[in-house]
Amino acid sequence: MADLIWPPVSPLSGAPVERAGALTGADFSKLHFIARPYCELCGAPFDYPAFEGMACAPCSAHAPVWAKARSVLVYDAASRGLALSLKHAGRTDMVAAYGGWMARAGAEVLEGADALIPVPLHPSRLRSRRFNQSLLLALAVAKVSGVPVDAHALARTRRTGTQGGLTAKSRARNVAGAFEARSDAKARLTGKTLVLIDDVHTTGATLSACVRALKRAGAANVNALTLARVVKPVSTLK
Repeated sequence: MADLIWPPVSPLSGAPVERAGALTGADFSKLHFIARPYCELCGAPFDYPAFEGMACAPCSAHAPVWAKARSVLVYDAASRGLALSLKHAGRTDMVAAYGGWMARAGAEVLEGADALIPVPLHPSRLRSRRFNQSLLLALAVAKVSGVPVDAHALARTRRTGTQGGLTAKSRARNVAGAFEARSDAKARLTGKTLVLIDDVHTTGATLSACVRALKRAGAANVNALTLARVVKPVSTLK
């Protein structure tokens, strides 16, 4: 009945699809899924042959604070449309599919994990948006992987400005000290292996700030898993 009133359409093109949460074949073909070879540490795909376990130049020069980061899609015009339709247009009909994609792309970081930690929103932004897209993704990944979600382990302690348009250094300054583990969560984080969940990995500034907060709370190992990631070197991001 709902499909009769609101016919399902692709979040990319708006073309009719057979069911909610589906893409047309043409839309799906526009997506660029990340596959090996990629950096062992940050998951950025290499555009040249590389041996397994190799780290990219930025990670070799400055090792990230997380153990491993993995992403499903290259962040480009198509995946940007998916991410923005979720975050700003409330298109949650694709979330179940995203969860399956993320569970497959992040299989190695999910194995042995104790909990999924969604990157939190500031309460004021959560009120205006009405949902946290990272939590929705974490719940979808949990349904496929069986790794539980700890939605209240991490808090955003101050509202930060938008990261859009900032350089890598400005992004890092913008979120520095903006996250901390909740006091009642520290006991269950100590010694655990955790997987941060977010929608887009751009420079890694937000992920890094969250990892530091979790490690201060006693986490033994923190990985990251996102729906999409920018693949340009961090030094060139604007």
